[in-house]
Amino acid sequence: MSNYERIETGGVPIKAWVRGVHTDDNAMRQLQNVARLPIVHGHVAAMPDVHWGIGATVGSVIPTRGAIIPAAVGVDIGCGMMAVRTSITASDLPDDLKGIRRELERVVPHGRTNGGRKGDRGAWHRPPATVESAWKKLRPGYERIVADHPKLDRGQHVSQLGTLGGGNHFVEVCIDEEQRVWFMLHSGSRGVGNRIGMHFIGLAKKDMGQHIHNLPDKDLAYFTEGAQHFDDYVFAVDWAQRYARVNRDLMMAHILSAMAARSDLPKFTHGEVAVNCHHNYVRQEEHFGQSVFVTRKGAVRAGSGDLGIIPGSMGARSFIVRGRGNPDSLHSCSHGAGRVMSRSDAKRRFTIEEHIAATEGVECRKDSAVIDETPMAYKDIDAVMAAQSDLVDVLHTLKQVVCVKG
Repeated sequence: MSNYERIETGGVPIKAWVRGVHTDDNAMRQLQNVARLPIVHGHVAAMPDVHWGIGATVGSVIPTRGAIIPAAVGVDIGCGMMAVRTSITASDLPDDLKGIRRELERVVPHGRTNGGRKGDRGAWHRPPATVESAWKKLRPGYERIVADHPKLDRGQHVSQLGTLGGGNHFVEVCIDEEQRVWFMLHSGSRGVGNRIGMHFIGLAKKDMGQHIHNLPDKDLAYFTEGAQHFDDYVFAVDWAQRYARVNRDLMMAHILSAMAARSDLPKFTHGEVAVNCHHNYVRQEEHFGQSVFVTRKGAVRAGSGDLGIIPGSMGARSFIVRGRGNPDSLHSCSHGAGRVMSRSDAKRRFTIEEHIAATEGVECRKDSAVIDETPMAYKDIDAVMAAQSDLVDVLHTLKQVVCVKG
């Protein structure tokens, strides 16, 4: 039996896994806008972490026939999670975790300074050999993209490969139910993915021309197969998704290497469980007998046996899950807890003292710059997990002890 609520829209229905979870009216209106598009196949699925986004709702799964909505994929193309379980146990960790946090901050460039230009602390000033080698494989695809769209050939690319970014991106050290230590991170395709996303969102609006006025929201402009820029976008978005996955692989490799070199940690093994999953992406799949483009905007693929990661907030638990292959959710689950308020609202509502209390026991930043990421800005992860019990099985429950925010 599925836990979803069926919502009629005047277009295709919405199947929403939102029982017991706060869902704001703006998000529901966005879901209804998407459901009324003529290109949507069958129904739209809404995950329990659903909340307002640009154009399409964060936490939505959108199957489309012969068309893709660039704004639904978004601008952090390929954003997702990676986690690795190690043989280290909680008792092996030093009492003072500041040294580990500083080491993570050293080996993974994070944040953003100087407007992302020269000297930006969130990029490599001299990319290491591992990054240069990875870029060598990615570069031909990049050159093909910018040959057709030269406006995209600006900003940083190789210098941001293997870096975290800002906002809700993070690196964590976590402990599971067996007291085993995990390293976990959240990041995407950085500036190059953002530029690709913004460029093609603009082209979709332009290509739809006068027809854009028939859309419930101009940000829902889409490319159809055979249209001038459809194939270019499919290639570019696939490339950005590969960039994002490589980005996470590089960061994790650097983290594991740095931790292995520390004298205050024992020699360890890793990789018994390793997960690397997108939660902002599009791919072609078959659902209900139809080949469709499935856009997961803030959702993880949860086909039967698929491993995924559902993180909480800076002070809450996270979950390693296995998909149950529920067809009604289009083989998907939530990508996290989901915000209950905007970043600006969180900064206005909460104090540093409240943030310190909410992140007690976690070695992390406890200053005004991270108030927008404080746990109170997010939904209750336990309620989110309860609402999607028919979508995933929990394999491991993680609690962070170190958190590095971008």
